[in-house]
Amino acid sequence: KKGRVSLLMRELGRMDAEQRKTVGARLNELKDALNGRVSERKTALENAALDARLATEKLDVSLPVRPQGAGAIHPVSQVFDELLAVFAEMGFALAEGPDIEADWYNFTALNFPPGHPARELHDTFFLEAEDEKEHLPYVLRTHTSPVQIRTMVSEKPPIRIIAPGRVYRCDWDATHTPMFHQVEGLVIDKSTHMGHLKGCLIEFVQSFFEVDDVEARFRPHFFPFTEPSAEMDVRCDRSGPELKVGQGSDWLEILGSGMVHPKVIANCGLDPDEYQGFAFGMGVDRLAMLKYGMSDLRPYFEADMRWLKHFGFKPTMVPNLATGLS
Repeated sequence: KKGRVSLLMRELGRMDAEQRKTVGARLNELKDALNGRVSERKTALENAALDARLATEKLDVSLPVRPQGAGAIHPVSQVFDELLAVFAEMGFALAEGPDIEADWYNFTALNFPPGHPARELHDTFFLEAEDEKEHLPYVLRTHTSPVQIRTMVSEKPPIRIIAPGRVYRCDWDATHTPMFHQVEGLVIDKSTHMGHLKGCLIEFVQSFFEVDDVEARFRPHFFPFTEPSAEMDVRCDRSGPELKVGQGSDWLEILGSGMVHPKVIANCGLDPDEYQGFAFGMGVDRLAMLKYGMSDLRPYFEADMRWLKHFGFKPTMVPNLATGLS
């Protein structure tokens, strides 16, 4: 306030109109010029301070991880990596898609008829924006099956993909959350049959649960996008504190599967008389619960460091079939 320019500005009131106009303009030019120089100098000093800080704060990333400061891999991320390792060994490629989907990809192309319960507000999150072609609202995808549709539309068979990702449904309790994780698989070619599906899934269960032998049963079920459809159960033992797959007298549902419905193949522009295939899907969060003994899904998303420290995995434990998934 007592700077030289401010003091000169105060003198304007004592000048006549013509002089005030001329001097005022020149003082404003001077003020702008000084502000510009101050700003430039401030920026230069800040950059110099940042350069000096960067020069002194160096981190050698080649050093080994310090145990006391190491983070932990979330069980869901760990299981995702385990699943990808298993299916990559079988020759499946990774495919991904958007979380916000058009109704056609999420429902119509997958043979969901109008009025299906999955299209209701109690099950699906609808968005205000509309698809320009069908004039139907976009949704937060309720499964990763739209990735299968996008792949069949854009690629020519043979197709063998695995599609992991987040999905969304209106649900919240110990075994259901509004956002959860799924992984789905799809095989399309000219000769795939139900026997290939069963062999693929049995091998997956053996590899994932790291057991030598698995007894499985496939129960008839209904899914709009597969025909025939089946849910897969595996023999297990629940008598102790840990789930033991491959032994005992109990049965555990693992996933849903089936042969891709001819209408779904046709909706993607392929000839169902020439191509066929199978698809399957499973909940990643539930697989983590079963394999690692977690009884409640909700702590997955509560950011409790004590829980993560207990159930988390070391960053250096990269799953692979050669040394063991877990």
